[in-house]
Amino acid sequence: MGNPTASGEVPPSMAIKIFSAGAGACVADVITFPLDTAKVRLQIQGESPASGAPKYKGVLGTITTLAKTEGPVKLYSGLPAGLQRQISFASLRIGLYDTVGEFFAAGKDRKPPEAPGRATLGSRILAGLSTGGVAVFIGQPTEVVKVRLQAQSHLHGPKPRYTGTYNAYRIIATTEGLTGLWKGTTPNLARNVVINCTELVTYDLMKETLVKNKILADDLPCHFVSAVIAGFCTTLLSSPMDVVKTRFINSTPGQYTSVPNCIMTMFIKEGPSAFFKGLVPSFLRLGSWNVIMFVCFERLKKELMKSRQPVDYAT
Repeated sequence: MGNPTASGEVPPSMAIKIFSAGAGACVADVITFPLDTAKVRLQIQGESPASGAPKYKGVLGTITTLAKTEGPVKLYSGLPAGLQRQISFASLRIGLYDTVGEFFAAGKDRKPPEAPGRATLGSRILAGLSTGGVAVFIGQPTEVVKVRLQAQSHLHGPKPRYTGTYNAYRIIATTEGLTGLWKGTTPNLARNVVINCTELVTYDLMKETLVKNKILADDLPCHFVSAVIAGFCTTLLSSPMDVVKTRFINSTPGQYTSVPNCIMTMFIKEGPSAFFKGLVPSFLRLGSWNVIMFVCFERLKKELMKSRQPVDYAT
């Protein structure tokens, strides 16, 4: 994401990157949240032996069914927790990526701050691993609440466990302990390490290649193409861990004894295809999320940097 800047141009500060990443992620989340809710519902489908025939079929079918049976507002159930997640999670994993990448690439022959974007592939991967891992631990409680609110339905099964975002935080903390808010950290960590590395490194490399070979300028079309490719690669690699994470986080106490038990239960009862449930909405959501987030992120960085440029009074 950090490409060489023009001579004399001041690179974005860490604060600008963090703010731009958080704001861009929140905009993307608001727009794509119904796709995320559809993905969660498709991923947990078939989890209960008494569920019978599939209730949801396809992305549009899931969204339409949810809107008709539970109301359009249900598509945005868990959005406050989702926005809290982006503020605490995406702002760090994306906003700190360039800075951490430069740190790993530094060594004794550290590049000057005026020449970002020279990090090696290894330092970029390490940056993705580091920022993704730290962000998961900080934002996990918001992930737990978001998934549970998206998954619960008032039409089938027991009465919904939670009435709202803060009610969910309170009930989880009081009934499952504070550790309940970090439930599913292991599969979520594995998922987000893959997502962060694949998403950010692929976007970074694609953008750099397109600009360096003068295929596209460092502008909207370049950001769009890079984000779509990054979204596709990320979805394909992270799908199994994403499904396991959703199932484990949404499970009731005692349903699964551990993450490996969740994986084995899914494999035995539903087969290998269970790990790719919700793949299409995952790509539609992550692909569109990437496009919106990266476009907003790049634009915000540029606009904020313009506001910091010194005014030239020379005549």
